[in-house]
Amino acid sequence: MEIQSYIFFDGRCEQAIQFYTDKIGAEVQLKLHYKDAPPDANRQVDPKFDNMVMHASVKIGSSVLMMSDNCMSDTVTHDGFKLSLTANDAAHGEKLFNALAEGGKVDMPWQATFWSQGFGMLTDKFGIGWMVTLPHTN
Repeated sequence: MEIQSYIFFDGRCEQAIQFYTDKIGAEVQLKLHYKDAPPDANRQVDPKFDNMVMHASVKIGSSVLMMSDNCMSDTVTHDGFKLSLTANDAAHGEKLFNALAEGGKVDMPWQATFWSQGFGMLTDKFGIGWMVTLPHTN
């Protein structure tokens, strides 16, 4: 069994995919737009969504993050969770943190803590919360 995060965006999924690809090395495994789906008389989608992302899977490190533009609701919120990204070393962690923070909001600056060699929290420019961490090694 496996748990994977699935994030919905408010029409900015394509931008988010490009941002995560450029900033943290995400690799697109699959990306489908609403216009790619076969017609379904029982589930018609407004044509304004044609070029929006219906489903995407992006690989970040060894994990897969799934994402989509939300066509089922007028509002998308990203409250109540953060994605946690584990760095390889302190320099890598700080680089990931700064890249994700670009255009966003730093909630806790990148720093050493009593539980981690490096840790920081931020909300990226798409409203997604992240924790970047470098665990202590014994």
